[in-house]
Amino acid sequence: MDSANQQTGDGPNGAAPAPNPAPSSTPSGHPPQANRMPALVLGALGVVYGDIGTSPLYTMRESFTHTGLPLDEPTILGILSLATWALIIVVTLKYVLLVMRADNKGEGGVLALGTLAHRGLSSKAGNRAIMALAILGMALFYGDSLITPAISVLSAVEGLKVVTPALSPYIVPITLAVLTLLFLFQRQGTGRVGIFFGPIMGVWFITLAVLGLMQVLHWPDVLRAFNPLYGAALFVDHGWVAFLTLGAVVLAVTGAEALYADMGHFGRAPIRIAWLYLVLPALLLNYFGQGAMLLHEPETLENPFFHLAPDWAQLPLVLLSTAATVIASQAVISGAFSLTRQAVQLGYLPRREIRHTSEHEVGQVYIPRNNWLLLIGVVILVIGFGSSSNLAAAYGVSVTGAMAIDTILAAVVAWRLWRWNPLLVVAAFSMLLVVDLALFGATLLKVPDGGWFPLLIAAAVYTLMTTWRRGRRILAERLYADALPMDLFLQRVSPQSPQRVAGTAIFMTGNPDVVPHALLHNIKHNRVLHERVVVMTVIMEEVPRVSPERAVLVEKLGKGFFRVVLRFGYLEQPHIPRALERCRRFGLHLDMMETSFFLGRETLIPSRSTGLPGWREPAFILLSKTALSATEFFCIPPGRVVELGTQVEI
Repeated sequence: MDSANQQTGDGPNGAAPAPNPAPSSTPSGHPPQANRMPALVLGALGVVYGDIGTSPLYTMRESFTHTGLPLDEPTILGILSLATWALIIVVTLKYVLLVMRADNKGEGGVLALGTLAHRGLSSKAGNRAIMALAILGMALFYGDSLITPAISVLSAVEGLKVVTPALSPYIVPITLAVLTLLFLFQRQGTGRVGIFFGPIMGVWFITLAVLGLMQVLHWPDVLRAFNPLYGAALFVDHGWVAFLTLGAVVLAVTGAEALYADMGHFGRAPIRIAWLYLVLPALLLNYFGQGAMLLHEPETLENPFFHLAPDWAQLPLVLLSTAATVIASQAVISGAFSLTRQAVQLGYLPRREIRHTSEHEVGQVYIPRNNWLLLIGVVILVIGFGSSSNLAAAYGVSVTGAMAIDTILAAVVAWRLWRWNPLLVVAAFSMLLVVDLALFGATLLKVPDGGWFPLLIAAAVYTLMTTWRRGRRILAERLYADALPMDLFLQRVSPQSPQRVAGTAIFMTGNPDVVPHALLHNIKHNRVLHERVVVMTVIMEEVPRVSPERAVLVEKLGKGFFRVVLRFGYLEQPHIPRALERCRRFGLHLDMMETSFFLGRETLIPSRSTGLPGWREPAFILLSKTALSATEFFCIPPGRVVELGTQVEI
């Protein structure tokens, strides 16, 4: 995936596409120190496993509610078997043991996986396909980030019906209140309460295990469901209806992609330890406990999870589950912020305000515009669907689609970067892809009942992201089509003309080999040049962080001109003044009080010539108007900025 031009100063306003960096070692990342491991494992419980850890609230119930399957022993054991092996194959084998080996300098997620797959291919068609899959994966995540908070919190608050049916009318209002407080809190950052997330989720998983173990010890015959033949028998006995059930069974693995996406925060080892030694056993025990209870007390199907607890513990369990779902929602929302930030840095989305809520953790960010859009979407979902059972019909489509994309990209990485035998790649990943596509196909059947919603969100996000990328590329071509080469321009500069004035002028450009438009406009209108002129290009690399030795490049061009290239990773804040301080070691000393930044600002107008399709032009122009100014995005002192505008047909 070639890094798209960012809108920065002169034509795509200062940012340039990054060349393909050298492939990172895979797996990479240093193993955490032993004394930090317990804290990292506890932190992973609070951030990584919130979504998948709250799935027992509704998975078993939904497997019977809308499928029409009989509540008998073969069916219960069959569904338990399918859920068990989905957790083992999709989560344990695929993500924990295989996909997590593919990291981009220690970072995970579909963006990192797409970058690695892109490095392994040389054909343009293949690279375009990889780019499209990565963008689609990001778009599908946004649909998931809307549904997860709604269904998780709603399913927890619905436990009040088990405590007393009289509280049923208050479930939706309480859910909306909890979610509103959650989104209002986002501006404070997760750091202030993050210390409590891990212990609470630790208590949650222990509670899941204890509740399930009590039922399993009482009715151990349910352990027969470990035999995968019970899952196969379900298809033999019920055929098409059993396939429909996969759309509910997939709820057991929603959140699996978070294991990989959050790898950069904790590392592989803590995530794997937490899964293998606590999360997976707790989930299996709870699912088997619910299955055992349904085998012998089928009347508890209304809400088998809360019926696992004795009457005196049900209200505390509602409170604990609400806290767990809030944490799960928090993790998904934070993930959406982090993914948006990466997309902005790499040129998939326009610049926007990004607030860092921690001085120490780079991943803790808050994006106001995204926060309020997410809140509006979640409120619409809760009010529109009204119950977690109805929302379950919309859940899973985006998750399974993203899982299938991960499998395809991981196969490319294994083939091209890890140099696996092609036969081994086909054998291993075709099996995983068959499982993913089966789950995806089952969830597609939910489209008429609500599954259209996450697909609509994903389609809208995908359209906007591809429109922005393509528009910025066309804009760069228009701006630099007739640009004056820098070497030729320097030949024409003489000591007498144009007149030189004291101070330093910095002109930001996306192409360091040509004269920035803002520089030409300044000479045309002001007829002067500063005694020192810096032509600066910002490159957003496709790696999380750029090493210090590659972060700054200074080249003396002569006649008082310098070429400066600043490189940032997609997880770094592009702080220009701070980066310019590093130029001192190259002999370029810049005093901000004597430095002026000249930025180009383009006014886009529709064009009848070839370029963006007519229906995309208004969308691209609107996106451009919503982009955060380069001054704010690059942390440039506003009092040192001069903007020079130009009109461009797009």
